Amino acid sequence: MSSRLLQNFKGGRAIVVTRRGGWESALETTLAKLGVSTEYPEIIDGRAQIDVASLQADRDILFIDGDLEGAVAIEVNPASRLPPAPVIGLVGVEAPSRLKALVNLGATSFLRKPVHGGAVYTSLFMGINQFLLRAEMYERLQGLEERRRGRRAVIRAVILLMRQEGLDEEGAYSQLRRESMRARQNMELYCEEFLSRRAKPPDTSSRTTGITLQGGNKQAI
Repeated sequence: MSSRLLQNFKGGRAIVVTRRGGWESALETTLAKLGVSTEYPEIIDGRAQIDVASLQADRDILFIDGDLEGAVAIEVNPASRLPPAPVIGLVGVEAPSRLKALVNLGATSFLRKPVHGGAVYTSLFMGINQFLLRAEMYERLQGLEERRRGRRAVIRAVILLMRQEGLDEEGAYSQLRRESMRARQNMELYCEEFLSRRAKPPDTSSRTTGITLQGGNKQAI
């Protein structure tokens, strides 16, 4: 199954983290032609002032200058290795340490400085679509993992029902399927809840035990 690639970036917002020196005008002009607005966050004490929590993955694109070491502090998802929004690295000095820093920030595309207008669309296309493809792949893997856990619950529920009700495998599965349909739940979720209910200890709060005392009287404890 192939995913549909994004080709129109109109309405996007480019957040360019760099020290302005004139070279960025080609980037800004080309982005404007593509319908992408440009913002330059203030850099104070070597750190770009970015409201990371407000970043929107379907709109924002971070352009990060690799020559500014430590200028951006964003958390990459430890499982998916994705940043909160697509990151395109601006490369001046091609030192391995600076390229590695951009990769660790989740960069999915690079753009050479000084920027030439003809290279912007390709970099934007690759950066955003690689980000979207990785996000989609991660979601699919998560879905497969949830299904795997769910199937384990189904197997455990079938075995438990066979033991407790004396049913064969097909009969236990059919009963669980009927009950899940009656509860309007998918099979995996119903079986997880089924196991949770069966695992609870019996309620003995109202149960009393009679002890016969001398004289024929009983005392409840």
